[in-house]
Amino acid sequence: MTLAQVEATARAAHTGQTDKAGRPYAEHLSAVAEGVRARGGDEEQIAAAWLHDAVEDDALSAQWLREAGLSSRTKDIVLAVTKRAGEPPEAYAARILATPGALLVKESDLAHNADPARLAVLDEATRKRLTEKYARMRALLGLVG
Repeated sequence: MTLAQVEATARAAHTGQTDKAGRPYAEHLSAVAEGVRARGGDEEQIAAAWLHDAVEDDALSAQWLREAGLSSRTKDIVLAVTKRAGEPPEAYAARILATPGALLVKESDLAHNADPARLAVLDEATRKRLTEKYARMRALLGLVG
């Protein structure tokens, strides 16, 4: 798949979904992909950024991912950043760190999730909970500053 096809697939898969602030979910995907690009990521990482929540959100199936015309590295990154039910954050972080290219995608995801402008529209309790959650994950991943 070309990067344009990956973007179109991700946008279509998440049609009708919104983020916690009520914004179209594709805006988050676009921001994460652009963040990967801005951080020096390659096309495989940018493709993974577009798809980073697709399996986790059941927007696309794991079988679709296995059969998709994507590099094995892109598929590995998507699976690495896909949270598993009941998985401790430490195990999730370890999988990301063990998968070449995944840390950059997760770093971009966390940066957008923790954007003060995005968090500002949430209620105080949710904003506090998410800020702490994202800070903890950054620490587990060794992303400081």
